[in-house]
Amino acid sequence: MSLFSAEGIAINFGGIKAVDGVTFDIEQGEVFTIIGPNGAGKTTIFNLMSRIYDSTEGRLIFDGQDITRVPAHRVASLGIARTFQNIELFEHATLLQNLLLARHAHKKSNFWSELLFTPATRRMEIEHREAVEHVIDFLDLQQYRDSYIVNLPYGVRKVTELARALCTNPKLLLLDEPSSGLNVEETEDMAFWIQDIKNLLGITVLMVEHDMTLVSAVSDRVLALNYGRPLAIGKPA
Repeated sequence: MSLFSAEGIAINFGGIKAVDGVTFDIEQGEVFTIIGPNGAGKTTIFNLMSRIYDSTEGRLIFDGQDITRVPAHRVASLGIARTFQNIELFEHATLLQNLLLARHAHKKSNFWSELLFTPATRRMEIEHREAVEHVIDFLDLQQYRDSYIVNLPYGVRKVTELARALCTNPKLLLLDEPSSGLNVEETEDMAFWIQDIKNLLGITVLMVEHDMTLVSAVSDRVLALNYGRPLAIGKPA
């Protein structure tokens, strides 16, 4: 059974059909990439999957569960994490604080246990911090741990957003143009991270990307879209 399936999904904005009957499956442990020109509906599919938009037709199936109408705030706890085309971080918080926020999806304490800082809450806090430190080490972000996001270079911010998504312990990671704004060296580093996320962490990746060198380097399968409709699906070649 596929980890994720989109079955004839569609969405209209006024008289414009941004996504028009798109169907695809993502297998466990693969890197699946959606390509196409601007306006093809790539990011719109991400917004449907992360429940920012409601589809007008079709179904979304994740890990055997229909998530077509699941509230957006439940998506991360189900095991879907994403990055954004335009970086969405808390600029006046540190890198560490941004990553700890991602652990909220796994929060089990309540107001009183937090206020009294019970032993169970203390153990959970240690668990969350260990998970975050593991991601910091994995992505070589140690030197930026206590730096404010607003003071970090663009390339480091892109990796930080990737780190925050990983801190939710996802089964499926959505990467929206991960190489956007990066130089050649940073893009090569991003390719290594994506391959390590798949091979070492066992996380399935769905990516939207324009850089065909990156697409060819990391993708197992590719879906090409235009005007919201699928043109072709198969190996990158």
